[in-house]
Amino acid sequence: MRSVTILGSTGSIGQNTIDLVQRNPGAFMVEALTANRNATLLAEQARALGARFAAIADPDQYPVLREALAGAGVEIGCGPQSLIEAAQRPAEWVMAGIVGAAGLAPTLAAIRRGVIVAIANKEVLVCAGALVMGEVARHDATLLPVDSEHNAIWQCFDFDRVEGIEKITLTCSGGPFRERAIEDMREVTPKQAVAHPNWSMGAKISVDSATLMNKGLELIEAHHLFQMPSDRIDIVVHPQSVIHSMVSYRDGSVLAQLGSPDMRTPIAYALGWPDRIATPTKRLDLAAVGKLTFELPDERRFPALRVARQALMRGGGAPTVLNAANETAVHAFLEGRIGFLDIVETVESTLAAIPADNLESLDDVYNYDHAARETAGRMIRRNTVARAPAPMGL
Repeated sequence: MRSVTILGSTGSIGQNTIDLVQRNPGAFMVEALTANRNATLLAEQARALGARFAAIADPDQYPVLREALAGAGVEIGCGPQSLIEAAQRPAEWVMAGIVGAAGLAPTLAAIRRGVIVAIANKEVLVCAGALVMGEVARHDATLLPVDSEHNAIWQCFDFDRVEGIEKITLTCSGGPFRERAIEDMREVTPKQAVAHPNWSMGAKISVDSATLMNKGLELIEAHHLFQMPSDRIDIVVHPQSVIHSMVSYRDGSVLAQLGSPDMRTPIAYALGWPDRIATPTKRLDLAAVGKLTFELPDERRFPALRVARQALMRGGGAPTVLNAANETAVHAFLEGRIGFLDIVETVESTLAAIPADNLESLDDVYNYDHAARETAGRMIRRNTVARAPAPMGL
């Protein structure tokens, strides 16, 4: 029986992980669960799974969690430090599913225990990739990517003979606005932006997929996970979301991982690794799919790809600034304070405003992150678009 901890158990990744745990009775024991604000669901999960520890990041929700778990025999904690405490508890396998830079400290706490860490939080590697990978090596941890693209590459990547690999290719669906005219994208609403055509995801990552910033973040994540330079990481639009990514070898072979678009497949790969566990996902029927198509991304329509690649090539703290500015801008968009096209414009302007040349410690990460959020916030307040769409009500 494998002991597991799920950081971010009430989010999309966390709930899918719990679904798989419950479908495999006797295979897993739940050590700890964490959530940001949803104390009611967290308590329900903790009771259902028999978790030993449950932590809520928002102290205001602590009374709700305490009351809901009264008599359940579950230890509880609150505040950001409790998330780190959850990561430090003795689980063999940890799902790092906390969205955004907030997941950095808990993820590092798990890595430093030298256990298997399934990373679904790409922002951790974007804002502190070199530092995180250094900790992985130092503590002999295993970092398993859960993003469908990086998980696909992991399954096809020959780690013992890396010299035979020419490049890796990340696929993307193109999001809901792949064929929409740029001028029409100015009127996009949060509700439209989170309506991904193929995947069911949280609001933030859905907006990132709509701007294609998600793919830019994945480019940076892939650079760190697979030690590939920017010019050996391609991005191709694949609307059917059947081929999740590819690895090209020097003999002309291209290995690809295929499957129906369901996050439970890459989660199950990480949860069962090095073995495989059964999932209820829809089985791929290529005859029913009929055809697979590919095209180059339009960086004029989706400048986030260019901005992210430039941040990676600039190095230092630039990716940290990119990530923080994007989180700030996406949040403002979801609240109806800026328009859809203002998201990437805010990110690019923030990158231009902050000299972020060196990144040598976690203090540097936190300093750049803070500076970027402050700068992006000022730009948003100064340039709030009068016709911004109505807030989504999240």
